[in-house]
Amino acid sequence: MNVKFKTLFPATALLSTLALLAACSRGPAANSSPKAAGPGGAPGPTPVGVITLAPQSVALTKELPGRTSPYRVAEVRARVSGIVLKRNFEEGAEVKEGQVLFVIDAAPYRAALDSAKATLARAEGNLISARAQADRYKELIEAKAISQQDYDNAHATALASEADVAAGRAAVETADINVGYTSVTSPITGRIGRSSVTEGALVQQGQATLLAVVQQIDPIYVDLTQSSDEWLLLKDEIASGKLRAEADGGTKVTLTAGTGRDYPQPGRLQFSDITVDQTTGSIAVRAVFPNPKQDLLPGMFVRARIIEGVNPVALLVPQAGITRDSRGAATALIVNAENKAEVRPVGVSRTVGASWLITSGLAAGDRVIVEGLQKVRPGAEVMAEPVAVPAPALVAATAH
Repeated sequence: MNVKFKTLFPATALLSTLALLAACSRGPAANSSPKAAGPGGAPGPTPVGVITLAPQSVALTKELPGRTSPYRVAEVRARVSGIVLKRNFEEGAEVKEGQVLFVIDAAPYRAALDSAKATLARAEGNLISARAQADRYKELIEAKAISQQDYDNAHATALASEADVAAGRAAVETADINVGYTSVTSPITGRIGRSSVTEGALVQQGQATLLAVVQQIDPIYVDLTQSSDEWLLLKDEIASGKLRAEADGGTKVTLTAGTGRDYPQPGRLQFSDITVDQTTGSIAVRAVFPNPKQDLLPGMFVRARIIEGVNPVALLVPQAGITRDSRGAATALIVNAENKAEVRPVGVSRTVGASWLITSGLAAGDRVIVEGLQKVRPGAEVMAEPVAVPAPALVAATAH
């Protein structure tokens, strides 16, 4: 046993000595930290990327869903009863105001017109006779050659004949109007849809048979809805000067179709309704768009962006620089005057591209950390390095 122990001990001591020498040969570089060492061997400040806040002009927009509707709609209906003899248009074509669309059999109405004219002629003949008799009786009553009753009867007959003539003229005019109604014309210029009747169909005046629908779609309406609370907030911001309205006083609107394609023609906000929907708490908003190529058709689903106003002193922070705490409140890490990281609660209202629009908590000149957030803790000393962020002269902000 003693022999074995004496044999193993020198080998163990030799291995320990070799390991110690290898560790010493690596030198201090093996134990160095990634951070620059400060005085006394302490780690140096952590490098972070920051942006310095500066006010800029931001056009605030609101994106709203909506549907297109025609500028004018005319339901072409039968105003007289009869058989449709002819249809003078192609379905889906453009028609002009006053263009004849349908022809209804006018023979019965021409006969009625001729009868009314004959009745008027008879009434006019009776009137001539009645007036002559009344004039003669007037001379006789002045000479006391007839009784007062005879004169009154003659005068009354003349007045009745005048009334018959007036009624006859009205009947002639009515019959002439009915003859005109047998040619059904377009009340507006626009595109006509499919025909509800064909040649040979019986249309009726009492039921006002629908023949076709003409719609004017250039320009075209876009009907939207906006929250009444947001509408009031917008008015307050403009009144307080936080937002500046458009120079011409109008409100521009841009459009995105359901396919995601931007509509090339900008529109204008025409009106906001004065009544709030009691079930949804929203206000109806209507915009009008030029539609020369008729790319927009009634009933299409679209998304409109309304330029509500311009914030001339907006503060924008990249979304990477805003985090949320455990309660969901927005916070930002800034570099204070002592070059230390400081947590700052902030208020955000909407996104502007890849940035947040700041409403409170930050001011112009603040340095916000946007890179290296995962390496720094509040109160830690940092080394701020500026990060270049594009700052266009006018940025469009979309509310979500």
